[in-house]
Amino acid sequence: MAGALTATCSSIEIDQADQLSAGPAERAASVPLQGKRLAFIGGGTMAEAMIRGLLDKHLVPPSHVFVTGPRRERRAELAKQFGVKALASNADAAQGAHIVVLSVKPQVLPTVLRELRGKLRAVLREGLDHATIVRAMPNTPAQIGMGITAWCATASVERDQRDRAKAILGALGEEIEVEEEGMVDMATALSGTGPTYVFLLMEALVDAGVHLGFSRRVAEELVLRTVEGSAAFARRSGRHLAELRNMVTSPGGTSAAAIYELEKGALRTVLSRAVYAAFVRTRELGAEAQQKLQRTKQ
Repeated sequence: MAGALTATCSSIEIDQADQLSAGPAERAASVPLQGKRLAFIGGGTMAEAMIRGLLDKHLVPPSHVFVTGPRRERRAELAKQFGVKALASNADAAQGAHIVVLSVKPQVLPTVLRELRGKLRAVLREGLDHATIVRAMPNTPAQIGMGITAWCATASVERDQRDRAKAILGALGEEIEVEEEGMVDMATALSGTGPTYVFLLMEALVDAGVHLGFSRRVAEELVLRTVEGSAAFARRSGRHLAELRNMVTSPGGTSAAAIYELEKGALRTVLSRAVYAAFVRTRELGAEAQQKLQRTKQ
């Protein structure tokens, strides 16, 4: 019974071999991860968010979670904070785990795969070259359990394996299954990179408030509450975003004057170009990682 989930800072791939298929009793279990041991190879920000979410939701006990990292201080920090077992050896953490999370940067993934090759009981044969794969893209709010993760599964992923993937990704917030892998690249540009756009817009609004005369503390509170409340209102109303914008745009009013300047400055076009640039870079990083992986096979 072995499986592997590989994660990077820009995407997550869940890779579970045929041995992961559950028996009748296991299929009947109410908790998809019950009795499963997880190994996180790399103890960075996203790994920490996943560990926190899994433990907060009581999906696995701390004794079933292993995490690795090159820095002794970081390993000690994670062990103290979560009660998990932190190791220096990736191979030691991965051996015996049902699900292995490779929470490393895409550029580092080929090196890690080379280190673990042959040590996962037929899982991750030749890198990621097998059919049972779920790939996913979370985002930064996952660190507080309010992320959104887009993911897709190959046809070889069975129902119980999908349930385990959903349980892991659901620990980060919400999850949405998309139709094909290319959409995960699209999600990387839109929702994965999305917090960057939002933070920049918020920063610009705070600066504008300071320019008007507010203290930075007051300006930040006004902007944070405005963004938080607007997002909550948009979700609860169920209305189209354009309709919501029209609701607060009176003819000849302040919103109309502000929107005129935003449209004149081509805000929509700039945002669209930014998202597309992120999409192109996502593809480039994927291609670079694949090339490195191919070189490790030679």
